[in-house]
Amino acid sequence: MALIGNPNAGKTTLFNNLTGLRAKTANFPGTTIERRIGQARIAGRQVELLDLPGLYSLTSDRPEERLVREVLLGGVPDQPRPAAVVLLMDATNLERNLYLASQILELGLPTVVALNMVDLAERSSIEINPERLSTELGCPVVSIVARSGRGIEDLRERIGQLVEPPHGLHVVGAPNDLSDCIGCPFKARYDWAESVSARCSNGRPMTHGQQTERLDAVLTHPWAGVGVFLGIMLAVFALIFWLAQYPMDWIDRGFALAGSAIGQLLPAGDLRSLVVDGVIGGVGGVLVFLPQICILFFFLALLEDTGYLARAAFVMDRLMRRVGLPGKAFVPMLSAHACAVPAIMATRVIDNWRDRLVTILVLPLFTCSARIPIYAMVTALLFPHQPVLAAATFTGAYVMGIVAALGTAFLFKRTVLPGETKPLVLELPGYKVPGLKTALLYTYDRARIFVKRAGTIILVASIILWALASYPKSDPPASAESLQAEAGRMESAGDREAATAMRAEAADLAAQSRLANSFAGRLGRAVEPILRPLGYDWQIGVGILSSFVAREVIVSTLAVVYGVGEAAVEEDPRPLYETLERAERADGSPVFTVATSVSLLVFYVLALQCVSTLAISRRETNSWKWPLFQLAYMSGLAYLTALIAYQSLRFFGVS
Repeated sequence: MALIGNPNAGKTTLFNNLTGLRAKTANFPGTTIERRIGQARIAGRQVELLDLPGLYSLTSDRPEERLVREVLLGGVPDQPRPAAVVLLMDATNLERNLYLASQILELGLPTVVALNMVDLAERSSIEINPERLSTELGCPVVSIVARSGRGIEDLRERIGQLVEPPHGLHVVGAPNDLSDCIGCPFKARYDWAESVSARCSNGRPMTHGQQTERLDAVLTHPWAGVGVFLGIMLAVFALIFWLAQYPMDWIDRGFALAGSAIGQLLPAGDLRSLVVDGVIGGVGGVLVFLPQICILFFFLALLEDTGYLARAAFVMDRLMRRVGLPGKAFVPMLSAHACAVPAIMATRVIDNWRDRLVTILVLPLFTCSARIPIYAMVTALLFPHQPVLAAATFTGAYVMGIVAALGTAFLFKRTVLPGETKPLVLELPGYKVPGLKTALLYTYDRARIFVKRAGTIILVASIILWALASYPKSDPPASAESLQAEAGRMESAGDREAATAMRAEAADLAAQSRLANSFAGRLGRAVEPILRPLGYDWQIGVGILSSFVAREVIVSTLAVVYGVGEAAVEEDPRPLYETLERAERADGSPVFTVATSVSLLVFYVLALQCVSTLAISRRETNSWKWPLFQLAYMSGLAYLTALIAYQSLRFFGVS
């Protein structure tokens, strides 16, 4: 059965009421448009409910509405034509909802009408006679309040009458002439909707009241509305950024403990390294984003359910369109400062596909939390005892990301994705108390999608990168073996503390040698000629390659390749900074000069360097074409800008 209705009619709430957690989410074949399919047990039979996108008409040119039309006519591959329809109608806007109802009923599918939000209609003294409406439409009509559950059991009973023998569900053949069903003049349909509404209700229009008008005077004001929206979004952003850090730390520590415990059970060797570093590390790298995703989508669901999100999009649309982005892109843009992964998932609030795609392509340019350790490392190298300049550099990196994102969006809308951003035309729904159950179910659904879809790609990529850093095997260098032997003698002499320190130093030297001789190390040497114009050596090249797992991994990788040791850096980062300051090239010149440090900072402001982002972009665009384009243009932009920065500083004598 297909669940269909106008936007803001309460379709998601009804779907969750009927199916609970027995739902799965995927894209329609060959599209980026989402479908949700849930299982509902009705009249002793398993009913599959297909939640279709909200729409006002079957004759619109919007991709979502064209797709719904094809689904209802059985024209979508791998998607059987529905056997019946649950048509959701808003009781506070009966006349407007009847326009779509006229098109749906003419398709000939068995239909049950769920007349939702009758409580709000009653508060506005709107009276609707469901029996008379049922007679006019020629199908059952059930009054419900999806948010509270009122009338849901009656609706289940009506649906059950369709599925019970001797009637049963059967697929009606598609009409021979589509125009007979959905293409007749719209004026005739509006006239019919008006007359039916007049016969079945008292015709009183929905009024939102003086309180709603007062709120809208502020929330939709050209300037005050922007300020309120910024305040609300910054509060949500703060929760994503700060509140999520606690469960993220717990997850990180939990996986570290799991890796340590399993590592003690397995013998030393490749199997232990694969399980601990590849599998557990890869899964941990996926799940660590989960708190941010859950917090973001929980609050987005609440804001949408209250009716505020539509107003936020309205006030931001005028400003955002100047740079080629829709108003609804502002929510993903803010959340991208925490993490690009939930931000890209949040672009589903953008209706137009081209606008949504442009937003997805530029979101990774905003500074996410994973870049902060890199910024901290570089600013410590540039200004170790000048906190004001370090703070200014930090702020400049954030500003650079914002400017790059907005400028790139402006460029894309005039080149690879031409066209003007479509003006925002939407209905402002009435304010409602949000449904906590609906928000929680929506959050659970988004989290499950991320773990199941993106997680598999991230895990595979993590294992591949582990293999590149682990093979081929190489023997420890002579210096490490000498330290191990000396540690044995020191321990025999009773100096256990010195022996432990020597063994740690030997382990660091061995790790440095293994990484240098691995495929990753060889790739670093292979790309060194390409990176040399940016001021980088092969060790930095290895760090750049390894940071595809996560941007901040470059810090621990540099700790290994320069011989500091990752464990030492976790306890105190100062030895890393001191070592990097002393690092020299083959000719004896320092590696991390001011020019090199600035170049590295610029590179990581603009480079993608995140397999999680690629995975979620693949998921949301339903293609590898755009994620690969995203990787290519961001890598090219980062390389070119870092090249200009390094060579310009060198030209002006800044070493």
